[in-house]
Amino acid sequence: MKKILVLCTGNSCGSQLAEGFLRYFAGDQAEIYSAGIETHGVNPKAIQIMNEIGIDISSHTSNHINEYTSIDFDYLITVCDHAKESCPYFPTQAIKFHYNFPDPAKATGTDEEIMNEFRKVRELIKDYSLTFVTENLHP
Repeated sequence: MKKILVLCTGNSCGSQLAEGFLRYFAGDQAEIYSAGIETHGVNPKAIQIMNEIGIDISSHTSNHINEYTSIDFDYLITVCDHAKESCPYFPTQAIKFHYNFPDPAKATGTDEEIMNEFRKVRELIKDYSLTFVTENLHP
């Protein structure tokens, strides 16, 4: 079974969305983990927008990358430039992927404008995750 780690800065939003979608699309074909180079807790808006489409990430936790140094990952996906550039040395032979998604937690404006930014990023990560699973777990 393939092991996939999704990495971002705070493991609060983008990586949590990606973990949720990768779990959903991969099913029992992969073990999915997410972590940050810091931990900020799971963003409540991320939980809310995933619930809107029937994916429950409320039990996810915000984990530090150092918690996973003993796992031999097959794939490492960074979902923001800051994590890619700032990640401390991580001993892995994993195939590395990178996509710099916007951070919806930095959105400003009305509550509705902020939620719309979260939904926009959710759809970007959904499309990326489906493509990733299709190309790497179902070749």
